[in-house]
Amino acid sequence: MSELQAALLAIGLGVVVAVYVFGWWKQRQYSRKFGAAFRQSHEDALYQAAVTEHAAEPLDDIVMINGDALPDEIVTEVAEAITEPVEIVATLPASGPCSLLDARSDFIIALHPAEASAAAVLDGLWQRKFDFRKPLQVCGLIARTGQWERVIAESQSLYSQFRIALQLVDRSGVISVPKLGDFRDLVLGIAKNIGADTTIPDILETHAAALGLDALCAEVDQMVGVNLLPPGERLLNGGKINEAAALQGMKLESDGAFHLSDNTGNTLISLINKDTKPFQHHSLEQSATTGITLMLDVPRVENPVANFDLMVQMAHALARELQVNLVDDHRVPLTDAGLARIRAQIGEVQAKMLENNLVPGSAQARRLFS
Repeated sequence: MSELQAALLAIGLGVVVAVYVFGWWKQRQYSRKFGAAFRQSHEDALYQAAVTEHAAEPLDDIVMINGDALPDEIVTEVAEAITEPVEIVATLPASGPCSLLDARSDFIIALHPAEASAAAVLDGLWQRKFDFRKPLQVCGLIARTGQWERVIAESQSLYSQFRIALQLVDRSGVISVPKLGDFRDLVLGIAKNIGADTTIPDILETHAAALGLDALCAEVDQMVGVNLLPPGERLLNGGKINEAAALQGMKLESDGAFHLSDNTGNTLISLINKDTKPFQHHSLEQSATTGITLMLDVPRVENPVANFDLMVQMAHALARELQVNLVDDHRVPLTDAGLARIRAQIGEVQAKMLENNLVPGSAQARRLFS
């Protein structure tokens, strides 16, 4: 190639680059002017990916084209574009296990592997999953799709991020500080082995907040029961109980209790043997009991007041069908006034939960009251 051809080629390439950079600059100016009117933030503080800062690159190759300097404004815009941090927000699903992770109810460690990794890199975690006496859950950001999913040991996807969460509170109480320390050290050891960065909350601050949540849960954790007892020494036949419960839409399940469930399979009201012996399908016809009890687990049902009303209706229907009486734990008959007082107490629990952003019967409430 002659020197003239080489020069013409260089000039042509320079013109193309100059036009492209100038067009980019004008587009950025337009976006800055009008973009704010249409831009909305959907930031999720818990699942926000770490900010990645790009090191500044030399501008010598782009500020000069064919010996002519570009306008200062273009150089400034290009420099900002290169050095400006890029914020990546990982959007979580609106439902499912990963959407439930919450810094108030979980000790969450963010793990950022150096490269997309399989669930097998967390092998040490799977081996000790049950050592902490609280539910442990792992969510991963699928590298290929950019979607979060619950991770189990057998998961086959490659993940660019992990969120490893240890539940802080359940019905057995609040987790201890030493257990949180053991969990943190385990995850840090895994991170060191795979060369991953971590983001870890402060243990003492987390535990202090968990104590407050546990106190709230203890205050609203109420189970309401209505006893149905036959008069005198008469016993109730299991087969008759089964028939009466079926009329109310209840089914005998593997735990030995009859359940009325919602459309998603969650229990609304249960019916148990007052003698504490579980009912069994194969022996119902031959079994007999001194009484039965309808149960409402207040924080675990949606709209507890409405479900209490439903339970009272069912209690009266069962009483008519089985010829039994509604009584409290002291075998004192339950009056309308007594039932009204119980209803008012349930209303106070419902209001207390809602005031503290804990919806009765929600998936989060069922986690905490398990």
